[in-house]
Amino acid sequence: MSNIETILPEIRELIIEAGGKEAFKCYECGMCMSLCPWFLVGNVQFPCYRIPQNVRLGAVMTSEEKEELNKEIEELFRCVACDNCKVFCPRHVDMGDIMRAIRRILAESDSLPKELKEVASIFYNVGNPQGAPPEKRNDWAMELNLPIFQPKFEYAYFACCLPSYDERLKNVAIATAKILQSASVSFGLVPPAVWCCSETLRNFGAEKIFQELVQKNITALNQAGVNKILVSSPHCYTTFKNEYPELGANFAPIHTVVLFFKLFQEKRIVPKKPLPKKVFYHDPCTLGRQNGIYDEPRAVLSSIPEIKLVEHPFFSRAASVCCGGGAGGLWQDWPKDERITQVRIKQVLETGAEILATACPYCILMFEDSVKTMNLDLQVKDVSELLAEACDLP
Repeated sequence: MSNIETILPEIRELIIEAGGKEAFKCYECGMCMSLCPWFLVGNVQFPCYRIPQNVRLGAVMTSEEKEELNKEIEELFRCVACDNCKVFCPRHVDMGDIMRAIRRILAESDSLPKELKEVASIFYNVGNPQGAPPEKRNDWAMELNLPIFQPKFEYAYFACCLPSYDERLKNVAIATAKILQSASVSFGLVPPAVWCCSETLRNFGAEKIFQELVQKNITALNQAGVNKILVSSPHCYTTFKNEYPELGANFAPIHTVVLFFKLFQEKRIVPKKPLPKKVFYHDPCTLGRQNGIYDEPRAVLSSIPEIKLVEHPFFSRAASVCCGGGAGGLWQDWPKDERITQVRIKQVLETGAEILATACPYCILMFEDSVKTMNLDLQVKDVSELLAEACDLP
């Protein structure tokens, strides 16, 4: 953070009121600094350990110099909500809560970074970050003849905005649907009236839009009679599981890798096609650290004949390094030499992996972009894509 001398108690009270009381648990040991993925980038200064102290002092966003204030705001949006600091903090200080509180104040004062301000506006208008028509959410499934969810089905499949609209990631939704069909799973697609889960909005501070879109979704899902919602994105999963219930939701989210694991145990899917490759499974922050789902995706991948799963000795499971896409990071254009993904990809290459597998659409986009930038021969695949191929589903 910037060296700020001005102290404003009213700023402190605003942040606390917005949800930043976690700042008072911190005793400034500095553990978070060494755990933050930005620390691994090397050429980026993001002293996150100062943030709780500055909140307690009321020394956040107080600079009277525009250039210095803009620099501080940019630093405050570096946090990608990976929760690595929270998991390993001696007092489990929730830095995410502190950052969300600060960002809410920035959003309410119209001080979001330009890219995020634009994304928030698109979310509000059409319910997805791509700006695509809501009625086209299920167009990816046109050739599969999938029905819209009805109460007679066990699951409503919500593919996430990225697999629903992004050309590269549509294959994740298609692969998932084919696996479900082959296992005779009772499911239908969520109705187009259901918009984005809006997790990103809450994390980068657009709380009012988040609340509005969540209520719209809860109404639509309740009207459809959904009890179980199946999702491809850990961001949707963690939001439906941990954020929606306090706002009135009463449906249960299931991530696809968890259902795949269950189907494999029940012998309803049997991978037979060999994959003689070294595969590294990258734990998405929102699936692993935030929700403890580590074993299921590895078990699913291990069921594929001839596959060789490899792990990094230091940076796997709870110590996995973030892709940098969370909390609005997916839409922020950091310089190429300041990208967390490049640090993570170098770690993956140290294991000799030929394929980087994951279970998060954000991670796929972030990693594929850096693989291309770094000119590497490394495939990036979703677990569903590898499983569908192993099950020989055309």
